[in-house]
Amino acid sequence: MQFGIIGSGSWATALAKILTDNGNTIYWWIRNKDTMSTIKKRRHNPHYLGAAYFNTNQLILTCQVEEVIKHSDVLIIAVPSAYAIDALENLPKDVFKGKKIVSAIKGILPSTNQLLNTYLSKQFHVSIADYYSVLGPCHAEEVAAEKLSYLTFSGINETLAANIASYFKTDYINTKVNHDILGVQYAAVLKNIYALGAGIAHGLEYGDNFLSVYIANCANEMTSFCKKLVWDKESLEEQRSINYSSSVYLGDLLVTCYSLYSRNRTFGNMIGKGYSVKAAQLELNMVAEGYNASKCIFHTNQTLDANIPIATTIYKILWHQLPAQEGFKQIEETLY
Repeated sequence: MQFGIIGSGSWATALAKILTDNGNTIYWWIRNKDTMSTIKKRRHNPHYLGAAYFNTNQLILTCQVEEVIKHSDVLIIAVPSAYAIDALENLPKDVFKGKKIVSAIKGILPSTNQLLNTYLSKQFHVSIADYYSVLGPCHAEEVAAEKLSYLTFSGINETLAANIASYFKTDYINTKVNHDILGVQYAAVLKNIYALGAGIAHGLEYGDNFLSVYIANCANEMTSFCKKLVWDKESLEEQRSINYSSSVYLGDLLVTCYSLYSRNRTFGNMIGKGYSVKAAQLELNMVAEGYNASKCIFHTNQTLDANIPIATTIYKILWHQLPAQEGFKQIEETLY
């Protein structure tokens, strides 16, 4: 099975490391020619995960995304959600015919308020049967350091998802599979919002006692949202089989809220300390998915009508200038 990666950020680089450590040769789309030249010469990405070194004989690097697609059976799309459409929109409509797509995007496409599978279905006629996601509590920095991590591969066909997952299992990566292709993606979106809120709480000098209560309520809120979604899409029996305490749901929420590697937590910490959104974006110099995600989830929930007061308040802090301290006073009243 030939893999191709679209994207060259920290998560794309981590996934490239996992695949090549397993002996796979990969096609890899790198947007910037200077970055591509440095990887060829120095054997590492100059901008992300400098500790991750590659055998360049296993890398076929190109600035032409169509070349990666043409030569790959499975395409991993690992660009930030805000830039996904820019990377794909000019491709031929039939370019993904016969391909398997694995989304490594942890967000909603902000310009269309869609998950990647919906965009690919409408623009490129990609069937949900050919679409998978790879998610879980797995910071790119820890992958580079080869610290044991867990990844969940989701697809409506768990057998095929397990086949793809087998290429990623290493001494430092354990893989799991499930069928909840929509729920895991929305959980990944929500956990970024909640992690951003955890950072705001830290910036406001709330302590660990409060944070534990906050995260417990976030977990309940996430489960409520996903159950509402699943009730609309699947049978009651399938809904009951989903374990929302597993790593791809609760585990990812916990690490994103607590870890110092979390850019969403870092971004939120700046907001809590009084930075404006624009100033925090400039200071971070990386994409904090939770910012756009908060707006997307707010609008998605206008139809779904789940009870998500924490996510809604964080949206108001970020997009409607609700003072962070006032917003968290409101959140305090919803916690139990």
